[in-house]
Amino acid sequence: MRAWLLSSALGLLLLSQGAVAGTVLVVGDSISAAFGLDTRQGWVNLLQQRLQQQGFDDKVVNASISGDTSAGGLARLPALLAEHRPELVVLELGGNDGLRGQPPAQLQQNLASMIEQSKKAGAKVLLLGMRIPPNYGPRYTRAFEAVYADLAKEHQLPWVPFFLEGVGGVPQMMQADGIHPATAAQGKLLENVWPALKPLL
Repeated sequence: MRAWLLSSALGLLLLSQGAVAGTVLVVGDSISAAFGLDTRQGWVNLLQQRLQQQGFDDKVVNASISGDTSAGGLARLPALLAEHRPELVVLELGGNDGLRGQPPAQLQQNLASMIEQSKKAGAKVLLLGMRIPPNYGPRYTRAFEAVYADLAKEHQLPWVPFFLEGVGGVPQMMQADGIHPATAAQGKLLENVWPALKPLL
């Protein structure tokens, strides 16, 4: 009887460990694609290392493409969800929408659709908020930033208000183009995301 109980307990432990393991799908643009860097130095790869160091079995899939917009991410998402069946989807999109001056309402609609599709597929969603330079004018920059807060509230999502906090506008943290984070910033990007991401694993 005791041996059976031990065997059953071991089986339940293994099942629970298997249930914890899953896939984290990052859908982003050049910031998450580590543009201009060795991808091994990027924050997404650092996330995979952090998970392993802390005993998580989750696999990180980086589906980020430099230059991508929310419309591009929306078009790619169904195939990504079907292929990877993620437990968690991290959405890091919108910067290129803003830099191109696209309507914030369109950004909000695209991200909302991505959130809904991800949830329908059984995944949790973490939203990474973005801001754009002030030279686009206060009205546009406020409307752009509000998209992320509104989505987080409407869909009851965990989110990071500004993914580039402590990085954007800090010369030593940016590459020469002033747009893309440098190698020195990648750890900071991970630290910006980690407190919101860890509880979702």
